[in-house]
Amino acid sequence: MLREFDLIVIGSGPSGRRAAVQAAKLGKTVLVVEKQQRLGGVSVHTGTIPSKTLRETVLNLTGWRERGFYGLAYRVKQDIEAGDLTARLTKTLDHEVEGLKHQFMRNRVQMMQGEARFIDQHVLEVTEDGGDIHQLRGSRIVIAVGTRPHRPDNVPFNGVTVVDSDGMIRLGRLPNSLAVIGAGVIGVEYATIFSALDVRVTLIEPRDTFLDFVDRELMSEFIYQLRDRGVSFRLGDKVQSIDMEVGQPVVMLEGGRRVRAEMVLYTAGRVGATDTLNLERCGLQADKRGRLSVNPDTFQTDVPHIYATGDVIGFPSLASTALEQGRIAACHAFGQALPPAPKFFPYGIYSVPEISTVGMSEEEVRARKIPYECGVARFSETSRGHIMGLQGGLLKMIVSLKTRKLLGVHIVGEGATELVHIGQAVLNLGGTLDYFLENTFNYPTLAEAYKVAALDAWNRMTPRKGEEREEAPIENASGRNDTGANAATALRADAAD
Repeated sequence: MLREFDLIVIGSGPSGRRAAVQAAKLGKTVLVVEKQQRLGGVSVHTGTIPSKTLRETVLNLTGWRERGFYGLAYRVKQDIEAGDLTARLTKTLDHEVEGLKHQFMRNRVQMMQGEARFIDQHVLEVTEDGGDIHQLRGSRIVIAVGTRPHRPDNVPFNGVTVVDSDGMIRLGRLPNSLAVIGAGVIGVEYATIFSALDVRVTLIEPRDTFLDFVDRELMSEFIYQLRDRGVSFRLGDKVQSIDMEVGQPVVMLEGGRRVRAEMVLYTAGRVGATDTLNLERCGLQADKRGRLSVNPDTFQTDVPHIYATGDVIGFPSLASTALEQGRIAACHAFGQALPPAPKFFPYGIYSVPEISTVGMSEEEVRARKIPYECGVARFSETSRGHIMGLQGGLLKMIVSLKTRKLLGVHIVGEGATELVHIGQAVLNLGGTLDYFLENTFNYPTLAEAYKVAALDAWNRMTPRKGEEREEAPIENASGRNDTGANAATALRADAAD
């Protein structure tokens, strides 16, 4: 019997689940089809949640955050093994899956485990693991199948010494040395996480630069911190082959160099998991990386009642934006008007240290020929930074000289992915430098770096023609106002009283 639904969602990752719940809240009948045994998709089981859980576990067990005070030899647990990392991961994933199941039950979203493929533009065939086959009709369909690691035929993956990013959360032991091929977000995150475990890490990238969407000044600080703790970079060298010598992988580079390591992590790209969907039956075609093209405002594909969301449509491939894509797709599918999407969204890289950015980089501002000024605050300049023992980290803001509007905020260091939301709010509300100069921040906090950076920018800004430079008033804890060209110094001096 052909079962009919208002919406069928293929995949239960962030965008799929948000689309399903949103449609259910509109009173529609919704079914989510998930190929894996457990709900959650790549985000919960091999991507976002596992890698961030691994990161937090490493930082806790190594005592990384306390080494600024107690020295590089400080450890919470002296001998850390792979099992120490997976124990916390198992608990976290169980919690995520249970929460997702409960959310679906609360909203009356139906679930089916099985592999879906198109029969025509409205009908799907779902094959369960046990062999049972169901035919389902959806008035509207959302494709949210996500991606999987790109695995070239010439890379000798074995799951032990040569692995992809999925294999990193299933390690039987921790290596003493690690070569990471591909300096994208995933590669950089794992390289820095394992470096925090005191694993000797070499990062290999065929281009001369990496993470090019991040402000270059921020990247200079980031690379400096990594080099300072022993991470090696092989930039501008393509991988010729990966050979095995006495059971150990050796990465052969085109320039003639050899990188030996106990383990190789290959992270050079991901591909959309669309190859089993029979897309030709519904009139769609994926690109060579398995990704689908959509209208960026509605997430409709070339077939109007079929939508695609999440990593399967490519950049920015963030769980945060995928959630919003799912909501927008469901609302558009059922005629719900939506306000314009916010202009700026944050990008977070959960490396060690964290990187987060929102708005335009300095390179983008220059390319647009916008007159601007920058303000920089180092976390070590804040009292909270001293309390935490932070030795690195900075916040950079970019401000328009003509309008004083905030153009971008870029942060590297502890808590960057949390701190960036202050800048995001000011950007999307069209705020100016004056917000940071005139408002009070909790003391001592790392958020105080916004005021320090704002004062730094103000000190650099040229007074308007025909006007004398106005002194920026800084109200301190004693209630008096301080003015002066070095107002940031006054702020820090008062904070120390």
